Amino acid sequence: MAGILAWFWNERFWLPHNVTWADLQSTEEATFPQAEDLYLACPLAFCIFMIRLLFERFIAKPCALGLKVQANGPQKAQPNAILEKVFTAITKHPDEKRLEGLSKQLDWDVRSIQRWFRQRRNQEKPSTLTKFCESMWRFTFYLYIFTYGVRFLKKTPWLWNTRQCWNGYPNQPLTPDLHYYYLVELSFYWSLMFSQFVDVRRKDFVIMFTHHVVTVILITFSYITNLTRVGTLTLCLHDMADIVLEAAKMANYCKCQKLSDLLFLSFAIVFIVSRLGIYPLWILNTTLFELYEALGNFPAWWVLNMLLALLQVLHCFWSYLIVKAAYKAISKGKVAKDDRSDIESSSDEEDTGPRSKTLHSSITTNGTGGANGTNGYLSGGTCSEEH
Repeated sequence: MAGILAWFWNERFWLPHNVTWADLQSTEEATFPQAEDLYLACPLAFCIFMIRLLFERFIAKPCALGLKVQANGPQKAQPNAILEKVFTAITKHPDEKRLEGLSKQLDWDVRSIQRWFRQRRNQEKPSTLTKFCESMWRFTFYLYIFTYGVRFLKKTPWLWNTRQCWNGYPNQPLTPDLHYYYLVELSFYWSLMFSQFVDVRRKDFVIMFTHHVVTVILITFSYITNLTRVGTLTLCLHDMADIVLEAAKMANYCKCQKLSDLLFLSFAIVFIVSRLGIYPLWILNTTLFELYEALGNFPAWWVLNMLLALLQVLHCFWSYLIVKAAYKAISKGKVAKDDRSDIESSSDEEDTGPRSKTLHSSITTNGTGGANGTNGYLSGGTCSEEH
C-alpha cells in the first residue's frame, strides 16, 4: 500500500520541476492546502443536503404557495390491472402491434390506450411546486456563493492580473476565506452529484453527471497542488449564469411568462459571454500559456488543461442548444422551447392538451461549476422545467 501511495503521489507528476510536497507543508508562519482538509467535504455535503431539505420545506414551499405555484402533479391514469402489468413488467412504450392486441383485449380504442400510457409515465413526474422549491434552493445558493466569491476576489491581485496566479508559487499561503470558499463549493458539487439521482430527472442526466465529476476532480486537484488562485476564478465565473437561469425557471413556474422569457434571454447572453468568451480568454489562456511560462511543463499540467478543455466542450454543447432556443424566441416572438434539459426523461406531451408557450429550462450547471452547473441546465420542451 505504501508503494502504491508513493507512486500515486509522485512529485514529478503532480508538481512543477523543483517543487516538492515538502514545499507545501504548513508551518507556523504559513498554512498551505493539505489533502486531508478535503475529508471535510463529505460531511459538509451531507449538511448542505439537509439544509436544502429544510430550506425547501420551510422557506421555498411557503413562498411557492404564496405565489400560487401549482401544487398538484400530473393527472393520474385510471386504474387498470392489465395495462399496469404491461407497464411495470413489459414496456412503458408499447409498439403498434402490442397496442392493437391490448385494444382487442380491453375493447378500448388505440388512442385511449396511448393516452393511458402517457398519463402513467407522467404521473410520477414531480409537481410544479417541487420543481419551484428545487430552483429556489439553487438560486439562493448560487446567489450566496457568487456574492461571496466576488467579495473575496475583488481584494485579490489575481482577479485583475491572471499572471499573479503563478507568481511566487508554491509559496502562496492558504487564507481562511479561500479555504472556506473551496470547501463550500466542493461540498455543494458533491451534494449535487448524489442528489441528482433523487432530483427531477432530466434528459441531460449523463452530461450533467459528467460535468459534476469533472468539477469535483478539478476542485480537488487544484486544491491539493495549491493551484487555488485560478480555481477561485473558475468557480466564480461558472456560478454567474446559474443565478439567472434559476430565476428564469422560478418565474416560469409562477406563470410570469414575459419575465421568464426576459430572464432566459439574459441567461443566454450571460452564459455565452462567460463560457465562450471570458472562460477561454481568461481561464484557459492563463492555464495553457501563463502557467507554462511561469512553471514549465509537467504531467499534471496536461491533466489540468484536458479537464478544463472538457468543460469547454460542454460549454459549446450547451451554448448550441441555448442559441437554438434563443433563435426560436426571436423568430416567433416568444421563447417557445429551451433545449438545455429541464424536462424529465419520462415526460410526454398530451395529444389533446394545449402546448405551453413558455420555455423549459433547467440547470444544471453548475454549472462549474455548475452548473450547472452551472447545477443544471436546459432541454427540449416548453418551459416548465439542468445543471
